[in-house]
Amino acid sequence: MDAHDDDPKLRRAPVVPLKNLTRGNVSVARVLDAWYVAAASKDLGAEPLAVRIHDIPLALFRGEGGRVGAVLDRCPHRNVPLSTGRVVQGTLECGYHGWRFGTDGACRCVPGRVADTDARARRTPAFATREQDGFIWVWTQPDAEPSEEPYRFAMLGRPGYDHVRQTVTAEGTLHAAAENALDVPHTAFLHRGLFRDESRGITLTAVVRRSGDRVEAEYLGEPRPPGIVARLLSPSGGTVTHFDRFVLPCVAEVEYRIGTENHLLVATALTPVSDFVTQMHAVVSFKLRVPHAAVKAALKPLAMRIFQQDAVMLRAQTDTVRRFGGEQFVSTEIDVLGRHIWRLLRGAERGEPRSTAVVEEHVQLVV
Repeated sequence: MDAHDDDPKLRRAPVVPLKNLTRGNVSVARVLDAWYVAAASKDLGAEPLAVRIHDIPLALFRGEGGRVGAVLDRCPHRNVPLSTGRVVQGTLECGYHGWRFGTDGACRCVPGRVADTDARARRTPAFATREQDGFIWVWTQPDAEPSEEPYRFAMLGRPGYDHVRQTVTAEGTLHAAAENALDVPHTAFLHRGLFRDESRGITLTAVVRRSGDRVEAEYLGEPRPPGIVARLLSPSGGTVTHFDRFVLPCVAEVEYRIGTENHLLVATALTPVSDFVTQMHAVVSFKLRVPHAAVKAALKPLAMRIFQQDAVMLRAQTDTVRRFGGEQFVSTEIDVLGRHIWRLLRGAERGEPRSTAVVEEHVQLVV
């Protein structure tokens, strides 16, 4: 026995069970009556493509006329992934016995069978698709008619705008990824020197507006932030018009206007591959006074550096939640959008009616 063991001042504190340090819940909302980006159009060629949304395995393929089909990635015959087959005459052919399926999930052919007729038992669940803006969207409720159309990337095709696209994957929930994309306070620390820097003691007012399908924060009185990205977008400075938005079920928008000639909109469609893996399909649209060629050359490397820093933090957050068996958040009013995003997601998951009223609040924060 150590001589110090009898000294009460040196005794170890009792071990506190982890279950007492966490609430045991996680911010995961599975909104299934909704559109999500399954892939970029360029990634789906002549061969089927395996993807997952909300842990649902899907096989994408181009059917008759190039129309995109999305079916459950399981042949109803012998449980082989349909994504390992091939496309034949506008149908998806299973690589095991050659059963063929149309974009509607109906079995069109059973090789060797004399009576080649369709039967419901031989169907595979099919999912509605839309191909627009260079993305393939999938409605994640099988054999259902969508109640709305997918999100549109507003600046695509607008005169004077250029665009940069990037798809990345992060280890985090959709809620965590959305809050991270729209969170102002962390940028001065995690992205110091790239986007913001240490506090300049400037008080901003965030006007937060939440309606049935979205929440946005408008930041008033913000001068151009310090950092490489802001200097690139507006070398001469100026006052910023800044909006952050979340649109159900999965879109984060960050919008900056500096003066009348500089406009930047980062629109990101978030796809929940699984509960703790989120794929982000970003379109950066900009119209600036500085030469666009220089911006395009610099913007993607800078954006990837910022994302890599975010990805490290999201992974650390997710690992901690798993280690403790749940999460426990302590928030303040300057965590401007996180609780609103969660409220919208949970309401959509439960199928709650979307209110037409606009709820507004004002939050002050120092940057």
